[in-house]
Amino acid sequence: MAANCAIVRVEGLARNYTVGPQVVHALVGVSIEIARGDFVAVMGPSGSGKSTFMNLLGCLDSPSGGQYDLDGEDVSRMSRDKLAATRNRKVGFVFQQFNLLPRMSALANVELPLAYARVPRRERHRRAARALDAVGLSDRAHHQPSQLSGGQQQRVAIARALVNDPMLLLADEPTGALDTRTGEEIMELFVALNRRGITVIVVTHELEVAQYARRILRFRDGELIADEEVEGRRLVHGANAAEAPS
Repeated sequence: MAANCAIVRVEGLARNYTVGPQVVHALVGVSIEIARGDFVAVMGPSGSGKSTFMNLLGCLDSPSGGQYDLDGEDVSRMSRDKLAATRNRKVGFVFQQFNLLPRMSALANVELPLAYARVPRRERHRRAARALDAVGLSDRAHHQPSQLSGGQQQRVAIARALVNDPMLLLADEPTGALDTRTGEEIMELFVALNRRGITVIVVTHELEVAQYARRILRFRDGELIADEEVEGRRLVHGANAAEAPS
């Protein structure tokens, strides 16, 4: 893999936790590169290290050892404040639970990261509306979460993750709270966004979800045990979303 196309590069990445007198090795010497524009699924049983790996990639935590370069920048030893700033600029998050504020409209929920970044109100509104349009929800902008289906709420959460124009989109079990058909629609949306150049990494325990990705990283006991191309990839013919934010 060419060095200049890697958005994620980790070498010897490790994360240890102290629990009483014991040291738990949650992640052990992981080395991997993920190219810009790739679509990667992360799989493994409970306690395998996949969530720890995701937290490190998302700059939510710092490694105990090794190096992590995000977009060519070493984030391994950044201060907490600088790590937060990098996270806000470069990473978008989608979780199993939608984490929407119930008394706010879809548009206002999507605007939140921009408000925290002190973006002027008119620009916040414009960018949030554009992000909602990217996930096919421009006609639901003024609905509150209770007026939306589960799939629509997850689309709002995806729009919120996209509104800062991140280079990396991390999704942790994004279909876990959805029925099968709605989950398929959400994964089709990720495929459509990935086609437009966004790097997507999805943590999942479902092979059906992982098969939308190009690669599967498999973890066990804190180690990366396999990095494999997806055979029989579930392709989407005719993207299920409008244009991603530009």
